[in-house]
Amino acid sequence: MPLTLATWNINSVRLRLPIVRRFIGEYQPDIVCLQETKCPDDQFPTADLRALGYEHIVVNGQKGYHGVAVLSRLPIASVERGLFCRHGHSRHLAVTLGEAAGSASGLTIHNFYVPAGGDEPDPEINDKFAHKLHFLDCMEAAPGNGTLRSQRAVLVGDLNIAPLETDVWSHKALLSVVSHTPVEVERFGRVMRAGAWIDAMRQCIPAEQKLYTWWSYRSPDWAAADKGRRLDHVWVSQDLGAAVDDIRVIKEARGWDRPSDHVPVLATLQL
Repeated sequence: MPLTLATWNINSVRLRLPIVRRFIGEYQPDIVCLQETKCPDDQFPTADLRALGYEHIVVNGQKGYHGVAVLSRLPIASVERGLFCRHGHSRHLAVTLGEAAGSASGLTIHNFYVPAGGDEPDPEINDKFAHKLHFLDCMEAAPGNGTLRSQRAVLVGDLNIAPLETDVWSHKALLSVVSHTPVEVERFGRVMRAGAWIDAMRQCIPAEQKLYTWWSYRSPDWAAADKGRRLDHVWVSQDLGAAVDDIRVIKEARGWDRPSDHVPVLATLQL
């Protein structure tokens, strides 16, 4: 069966609800994973999103900052919230779908919002960067303690790292800019290897091709400048590598009314 799954840093779900409705109306994904929802659980627009066909909604939010949510048309059998953040931020949510996801063992979906890391790539003088590296270290260690399962699993979210030279508009210009520094890219690779994850986006879109999911609000004409970065990711476990049928970056969403600075990434799996 085909399963369509979207990941999107929405940068305030209540503020961007009109474009969430637009995206869902145009693309009809089975699962939507949102990051940076920026609202406590009791203020999440659950009723509005259920009206769009997502009967099963799980949120992990906090007032004004961070927050992740999973919207599903399929039943959710179980929910986990991993302890990846030393500051207690709401940055992870995992749901396991039942047999409706095409297998008796179900399918686990991890939704992450990795800390951005501030402006200075030095953990000695920038605690935000130190926090980011610590968070990644916790993600790397997680497969060993069972928290981050990687069998019949998908990991998506705003991981706030653009690992490849073709994931940024200029490798040379961004080598010392947070999100593309060598220390972050090295940590990113360690997390992937620890869980034996497959980069589904680059499995479908050649690594030689420029690929972005984020364009800064600071650019007066983001489309003309096209100075983007691939900060949003879709990983799959080894047993799902052959199931990845298609990956689409919905670039036009960056030009919608009152947009997020990130755009949705839509993955199709044949389960």
